[in-house]
Amino acid sequence: MHVNTKPILLATTLFLATGLAGLAQPQPAVASGQEAKTFEKKITVTAKLEYLLSLPADYGKSRKSWPLVLFLHGSGESGSDLNKVKVHGPPKLVDANGPFPFILVSPQSPGRGWNPEVLDALLDSVIKKYRVDKDRVYLTGLSMGGYGAWALAAAYPGKFAALAPICGGGNPADAGKLARLPIWVFHGARDSTVPPRRSEEMVEALQAAGGNPKFTLYPEAGHDSWTATYDNPEFYTWLLAQKRTRR
Repeated sequence: MHVNTKPILLATTLFLATGLAGLAQPQPAVASGQEAKTFEKKITVTAKLEYLLSLPADYGKSRKSWPLVLFLHGSGESGSDLNKVKVHGPPKLVDANGPFPFILVSPQSPGRGWNPEVLDALLDSVIKKYRVDKDRVYLTGLSMGGYGAWALAAAYPGKFAALAPICGGGNPADAGKLARLPIWVFHGARDSTVPPRRSEEMVEALQAAGGNPKFTLYPEAGHDSWTATYDNPEFYTWLLAQKRTRR
C-alpha cells in the first residue's frame, strides 16, 4: 500500500518554519530581567501586651492629669509571667515602697526585643483610659529595654518629654530626630554585656546633631547600672521636671 507523505512533510516543514520564525522575533526588553511593581493594601494587625500599671496614691482624689513613665525591662524578664517584670527598676520599687507620684506603665515583652509600633499603641490606650498629662510622658528602660527606649523614641520623638536609656544602645543615624529631646544616658564602665561604647556613640551623635544629652558613666559598675540610677532621687527630680516641647 502506498502512503502519500507529501502533506505530512509539508505540514511539518511549515510548523518548524513558523516556530523558528517565532523564536527569532525580538522579545520585549526588561532591565536586568526584572520589572518594578507596586503592592499596596491596608491590613489590620492585633497588638497585645501584658503590663503592670501603678497609679499614684492620690489618683482618685482629684481630676488632675498625671505624668506617666513607660518602663521597658531587660531580656531576662521577657515571657508570660508578669511577676518577672518586678525584678528590677521602678516596678521593683513600687512593690517595696508603694506607688510613685506618677503613672507607671511596665509592659512585658513576650520574646526577644521590643516593637515600637506595639508600644505606641499601648501608650495610646493608656492615655485614653487614664488621666495622663500628654506633655509629661517619659520613657526609660534597661539593657534590652534601653535598646527599646532608643528605638521607640526615634520612631515617635514627638510623644515624649524625656528619655532615659540605661546600658542600651541605639542607631546613631537617629540622632537628628532626638537632638531636641531631653536625654539622660546611663552605663557602667565595666559592662561586658553591652559595651559602654553603645551609649557613648549615641551621646556623640546627639552632640554632633546639636543636642545636649546628659551622660553618667559609673566607673565601677558592670552591666547593672540601673540599680544606682533608679535608686537615685535626683533621677526622678530631673525626669519629672521635663515637659514636652512642640516639635
